[in-house]
Amino acid sequence: MKHILNLYENINSTARNNSDCPAVILPEEIFFTVSIVGVLENLMVLLAVAKNKSLQSPMYFFICSLAISDMLGSLYKILENVLIIFRNMGYLEPRGSFESTADDVVDSLFILSLLGSICSLSVIAADRYITIFHTLQYHRIVTPHRALIVLTVLWAGCTGSGITIVTFSHHVPTVIAFTALFPLMLAFILCLYVHMFLLARSHARRTSSLPKANMRGAITLTVLLGVFIFCWAPFVLHVLLMTFCPADPYCACYMSLFQVNGVLIMCNAVIDPFIYAFRSPELRVAFKKMVICNWYQ
Repeated sequence: MKHILNLYENINSTARNNSDCPAVILPEEIFFTVSIVGVLENLMVLLAVAKNKSLQSPMYFFICSLAISDMLGSLYKILENVLIIFRNMGYLEPRGSFESTADDVVDSLFILSLLGSICSLSVIAADRYITIFHTLQYHRIVTPHRALIVLTVLWAGCTGSGITIVTFSHHVPTVIAFTALFPLMLAFILCLYVHMFLLARSHARRTSSLPKANMRGAITLTVLLGVFIFCWAPFVLHVLLMTFCPADPYCACYMSLFQVNGVLIMCNAVIDPFIYAFRSPELRVAFKKMVICNWYQ
């Protein structure tokens, strides 16, 4: 993010005086390669669902929403690298109006990726809850039409929020609101999880056993959530430390890992499609068909 990077550059010299931790610099080729792989993998997920009518259900619509979020996170880094290349070649005026506007657009993609991931995971959690505990009414409650309406409202809200956050990103209240979304999402999903596991035993006793497909979906969500927290939490912590204790030596030492945290975010987009394929036999078959068809064409 441009605003975060600018702030980081301004405080970096001061922080370095108070810390013995050198900044960890990673080659841009690593970011670019991981981002390209992330875009291609998540594009395969979207194409697989679009081409297979058997996958065009609310559950896979929500998975596509998460795939779009991951793809936006990867696309952000690709576009940022392209802007840097054009600026180094002299096609863009440094700190010019066009570059500033382009930076704002790219930053909006980054924020939209995070907000989209948070909301998509929350919707998937709610979908899994309804699937497990309202199995007989699920197809009446969660219809494809309603799922698309939910996703439309979700992405409209994320887009508006992303633009607002980028516009006012230099204000501390904006940073607090931005970082607060992370624990709020975790709290929402945790509440659903607690309720799920508290009711699971009694529900299983009433129906002999919980459907394996439903439980598989809940486990998939757990893995997706764990990967999301592992990949995004270090960056969220970085933003908080940079806002509230930029000159502290311990904070500065952690902030020296900024680029490592960035690679973790890119890796999230690469790992998620493997989770879909590993946990979903239907999606795994669709991937195989796509690869085989492309190979023999």
